[in-house]
Amino acid sequence: MLYYEDIEVGAIERFGSKQVTREEVIDFAGQFDPQPFHLDDAAAALTHFGRLSASGWHTASMTMRMLVDHMQLREQAGLGSPGIDELRWLKPVYPGDTLRCENEVLSKRRSKSRPEMGLFQTKLTVFNQHDEPVMTMRSTGLIRVREPAFS
Repeated sequence: MLYYEDIEVGAIERFGSKQVTREEVIDFAGQFDPQPFHLDDAAAALTHFGRLSASGWHTASMTMRMLVDHMQLREQAGLGSPGIDELRWLKPVYPGDTLRCENEVLSKRRSKSRPEMGLFQTKLTVFNQHDEPVMTMRSTGLIRVREPAFS
């Protein structure tokens, strides 16, 4: 089990592999971001995307799935997150792309009000199959302290 004490500032983890499918792009857009360039080839061809592209929110959702799958493999003592400080969509994501993640720990600290909890800041970068960054986000994670009584 990974606890606060096990997190190292500067550590980088590489994980995930998600093939983006046309069906998923259209389905997600139809439910949550029904803009024409996410739904229709002809409409998308008339935009700067040039072809059907995934919603940025779909990219973030696929990233979250890769992140959770990775955390489950490592059995983290995670407690969720108070939020994302910065989210950037750098390049379009297209059907046929394969996404992967790199997560860097930027800082960590113990909670002043909750001795059983630690906080850590990360920068997560999502890359496509050409190793081009397509999305970044900075976030704060909450994680259990192994032995809060010994702080």
